Parts: sequence; C-alpha cells; structure tokens
Amino acid sequence: MDLPTPTEDLLRRCAPQVLGALVRRYGHFDAAEDAVQEALLAAAEQWPRAGVPDNPRGWLIRVASRRLTDALRSDAARRAREERAAALGSRDEEGWDGDVDRAPREDDTLALLFLCCHPALGRPAQIALTLRAVGGLTTAEIARAHLVPEATMAQRIIRAKGKVRGVRFGRPDNWAERLPAVLHTLYLIFNEGYTATSGASLQRRDLAGEAIRLTRTVHRLLPDDEEVAGLLALMLLTDARREARSGPHGELIPLGEQDRDRWDRAAIREGVDLVTSALARRRPGPYQLRAAIAAVHDEALSEEATDWREILGLYDVLVRLVPGPVEQLNRVVAVAMVHGPRAGLAELDRLDGDPGHRADAVRAHLLERAGDRAAARAAYERAAARTLSLPEQRYLRERAARLSP
Repeated sequence: MDLPTPTEDLLRRCAPQVLGALVRRYGHFDAAEDAVQEALLAAAEQWPRAGVPDNPRGWLIRVASRRLTDALRSDAARRAREERAAALGSRDEEGWDGDVDRAPREDDTLALLFLCCHPALGRPAQIALTLRAVGGLTTAEIARAHLVPEATMAQRIIRAKGKVRGVRFGRPDNWAERLPAVLHTLYLIFNEGYTATSGASLQRRDLAGEAIRLTRTVHRLLPDDEEVAGLLALMLLTDARREARSGPHGELIPLGEQDRDRWDRAAIREGVDLVTSALARRRPGPYQLRAAIAAVHDEALSEEATDWREILGLYDVLVRLVPGPVEQLNRVVAVAMVHGPRAGLAELDRLDGDPGHRADAVRAHLLERAGDRAAARAAYERAAARTLSLPEQRYLRERAARLSP
C-alpha cells in the first residue's frame, strides 16, 4: 500500500482494536481477521481520496462487520453459522453504528491479547499469534525474530488460530496463568518497535507506542505485580532515548554518542519511580532487573559517568535468572567497560547460543577498542551482512570503512 505515513500508522493502530471488537461480537477468529484485512485494504484505497473519516475505528468496524456477516451467510453448508450471522447482522443494522462511537465495554485489544495467550497454546504459538494479531507484525517478521523459516511460522500461526476457535472472548479469570506469556509478548512487540528487525527505518514507533499502551493497561489491572511494573518501567526508560537514537537522515546513533539533552526526562522519572517501587518489595524478576539497568544508563550524565560496576552487578543477577544469549551478550559489554576490551572478548568467546548479528557487532567494537583494526573491520562487515535493518547495515559498514587501511 502506497499510503502517507500518518494514514498507514492510523490503520496499524486501529487494526487490533477492530479485530478485538469483531471477535468479541462474532467469534470466528480466522474469519474476523480476514474481514479486518479486507476493511484495511478498503480504507487504504478510499481514505487517501475521500479523507479519513471522523471515527476511523468505527468506519473499519462497520466495513469489517459487513464483510464478516456476508462471509458467514455465504457458507450455506453450515446452516447454524448462517442463522447466527443473520441474527448478528440484524443487530448490526440496528445498533452497531452507535456502539462503535462509545468506548468498548473493556479494552478489546487487551482481551484479544489474553485470548492469543490462551493456555491451550504452547508458548511459541502464544507469542507468534499475538505478534500477528495484536502487534501487527507480518509472518515474515515474526519468523525472523524467532529464527525459523517463514513457512514454519505460517503453519504455527494457523494451528494457533485453530486452537482458539470458539474460545470465549473477554477478560479471563486466570490472569496469573497467562501473564508470563503476555508480558513476554509485549516485550517482543516493544523491541520490534524500538529497533525494527528489517526495513529502511530504525524504529517502528507505532509498535513501541502500542506495547507501552497495552502494558499500562495491564499495570492498571494488576498494580501490585512487580514484573508488570518492571516491564512498563523498562519500556519507558528505553523509549525515553527515542529522539536521540537517529540522526536527521535516519542514521543510527549508538547510546554512547547520543545527545542526552534530547532524552525524555518525564518518561525517565516515571520509569525510575516504577522500578524503584517494584524493587522495594524485594521480589526481583527479569523485567525489574532490566529496568534497573536502563535506569542506571538514563540517570548518568554521560557514558563516562555511567556506573558500569553497578550495571555489571545487575547483569550478574539477571543472567542467573535468565541465562539466555542476549542477556549474556549484554553482560559481555558491561565486563568490557569495567575490566577492559580483552576481558570482554574472553567472555564473548565463552558465550552460549547465537544472539545474531549483535555478537559480531560487539566483537567488532571490542576488537576496535583493543587496537586490532583488521579483525574489527572484518567483524563489522560480518555483522552488517547478517542484519536486515538498513540503518544498522549502514552504521556497521561505515564503522568498517573507517578502519580500512
């Protein structure tokens, strides 16, 4: 779709809300998703010519509702569904227009999020379905994030949709059972928004903003949960640097080179307050620890003034709780900042798992600091070849070029 960016962003924001509204009223997750996609295409064709309607969410719900009821009625082989569609269709004609002008009875997007994290699904399926239905990521993007073929991910999403077919839509009673999957999914959506895994843009602000909005909603519902507070704090503290992360032409600016005067101090204060309150309850979890690390960065006036020893101590605790390759790689950076680049390289050589192109980028940075220009250049080039993000590619290749003989 060749749309102006504001229209494209608006459609992306509305899509999960519209899907949630249709699933709440009609059920039929698969058919509702197809109807929403048709409504989005209709909007993409009509809105640039006719203008955006006063109530874009309502417009999309009405169009998608008509497409869905038409689809259900056309399935003559399943009489029960046809009768139910006819009944719902008459209700649509009578009162649906007024319904969409009011705020929903509950946050339909949040209810959709918890539906996608139904316990009947395994964790990989929960995350994949939520990233697709709520996060708006394409199947290809989700596949890249999980390091699996696109066809494999497509089948995973299809199977997940089949398992939630017929499940009651609405606020679940078993919040605690689904919460870890919900938080992890929100974390992945935010990460994709903050640093896009592919494409010409470094960031997808709509995704990051939607992840923050949804996490705020979960926090309002569960204000005493430390990890919910920790995740919200982490998002705010990270997103606070958004305006300083790229230059006038979209080029990537690393943390150590950012203009900290451009950081959002109100978001930093809110994030620090949230994580401080959560940690005071003495039940630290991974999101709280990540938020605490982000807070140390954000409260420092410069990279030189950053308390790297405190950050390293926090990473030592975090990798015991979450011994994943990404957490270990981040700890390598802290080790290098405290003990020097050679110590960081030694830790990097012992790293378990594959955190992707970032491992090559970290190796390149540490080799450059250690004075091994040729090896650093080769590592930068390997990192650039492994990322699908164009801003990251340009940054890494520029670093490599500066080290050329």
